Amino acid sequence: MTHTATSARLYLASASPRRRELLTQIGLAHEVLLVPAPPGEDEPQHPGESAADYVRRTARDKALRGRDWMLSQDLPRLPLLAADTTVILAGAVLGKPADRDDAIRILRSLSGSAHEVHTAVAVWNGDRLLETVSITEVRMRELADAEIGRYCDSGEPYGKAGAYGIQGLAGTFISHIAGSYTGVMGLPLFEAANLLRAAGIQVP
Repeated sequence: MTHTATSARLYLASASPRRRELLTQIGLAHEVLLVPAPPGEDEPQHPGESAADYVRRTARDKALRGRDWMLSQDLPRLPLLAADTTVILAGAVLGKPADRDDAIRILRSLSGSAHEVHTAVAVWNGDRLLETVSITEVRMRELADAEIGRYCDSGEPYGKAGAYGIQGLAGTFISHIAGSYTGVMGLPLFEAANLLRAAGIQVP
């Protein structure tokens, strides 16, 4: 299969619009690499695997799947960036809500407490795979059930780890963060830029 040249400087192995926005924010021309998902459950946590190890592994797996797809499709050989974001409360992973009831359950568990957001980033370039992780502590104020219901009605919780997006309506729920705001969004720009430079990729 032959492909035309691309002006992109790297592939983003993610369909997340927030990650696209963040790469565009720092002037990195990129192309989304849509890689077929593996069969079975979406990013399952392995038995005995800690939440911190889980998020690192899933980012690494996404990068390696993207690399293999790029090579198998004879795509231009560009560096590739993958990331995974996980919300961790008391050592447990809070993933993307399956439905409204699940979103309500997750938001109730986060209400009035502090949790961690881990975003792991993996960059593949040539024969090297580099990894890093951003850890941010986030405190959410107490939420009334009516607020949670209205937030779920907005549609915003779905498709997001921890059932919220800090850059959207849920920004009013967050009383404090210690760490990376962009990491909570899905791509910690400071850490990602340093990783890209370490992989030999120029960052504006």
